Amino acid sequence: MAETGGRAAQLKSSGLRHGWTTGACATAATTAAYTALLTGEFPDPVTITLPKGQQPAFALATEELTDHQAMAGVVKDAGDDPDVTHGALIRSTVRAGLPGTGVVFRAGPGVGTVTKAGLPLAVGEPAINPVPRQMIRDAVAEVAARHGGSGDVEVEISVDHGEEIARSTWNPRLGILGGLSILGTTGIVVPYSCSAWIDSIRRGVDVARAAGRTHVAGCTGSTSEKVAVAVHGLPEDALLDMGDFAGAVLKYLKRHPVPRLTIAGGFAKLSKLAAGHLDLHSARSQVDKGYLAALARQGGADELLVAAVASANTGLEAVQLCSSAGVPLGDLVAEAARATALGVLTGSPVAVDVICIDRAGTIVGRAEPAG
Repeated sequence: MAETGGRAAQLKSSGLRHGWTTGACATAATTAAYTALLTGEFPDPVTITLPKGQQPAFALATEELTDHQAMAGVVKDAGDDPDVTHGALIRSTVRAGLPGTGVVFRAGPGVGTVTKAGLPLAVGEPAINPVPRQMIRDAVAEVAARHGGSGDVEVEISVDHGEEIARSTWNPRLGILGGLSILGTTGIVVPYSCSAWIDSIRRGVDVARAAGRTHVAGCTGSTSEKVAVAVHGLPEDALLDMGDFAGAVLKYLKRHPVPRLTIAGGFAKLSKLAAGHLDLHSARSQVDKGYLAALARQGGADELLVAAVASANTGLEAVQLCSSAGVPLGDLVAEAARATALGVLTGSPVAVDVICIDRAGTIVGRAEPAG
């Protein structure tokens, strides 16, 4: 049987147990609560559909039903990942909403509220990220269709002890106050193990080479992977789940070259690569706003904009400020990231292009091979 490559092979070869994101847990809790609100009974376990079609089942840890609302809770299992939210109780309280309002999100106790610009949510919104919101909307629509509901509901997500847990995250610095963010793009937590993940990257390169691939993509996550596929039409076994380990991809390709490498990732992470960091994890490298401000100046930004970039809340806010002023900060970061990659690959016949995206998957910067 042919060996599969790409992300699927890397996940299998890591040897670690996967877990579920806070977004998946919130979706499961919402599904159970809304079902109970419509039928009077909580499904336990409750099954949901993740963005890539997987259908995991979740046991309920708590439930409560009144005439006006239903609440269900799921304990997060992060698998073998050292996630600060492992074991947290994530609750969803569902109430009937006004006709025509659809799903309205509320931040309950332990879930943060956005107070600064530069995030993928508007100021004042509950810190429930776009993909979990869509997962919850889809789940509500499915339950409504099955049990004759309107789908107009208020969904309040809360996390027991979430405000305390959030002190161990970057949320306070980012202006997300009052608790945690509800996160996830695939619903699945990939276990974080440096040695296991680096080994899995190497295996991904080996499989791609064995399949005769001449072009591979190192992606920081599932959103950038989708963009790389859309731009270059790459097959699954040409996709490397690089995560934060840009150096692992580059160093292995230097010894085992493939003619073309695409590096695709979020603007903030790739700004770290641009600044010379090969490990993009937040515990070991940070977005350097001073560096971004200097790049903006090179790109023609006036001193007022340079100062705004230097004091931006996030890398995303910095690139948005520059984009509005016609300064190509995204392209400059992509080109600098490409230069860092080529420096590691010196002497190896690998052409490199870089794609920077925002959280929605919109391309905000590109750098192509010379010539």
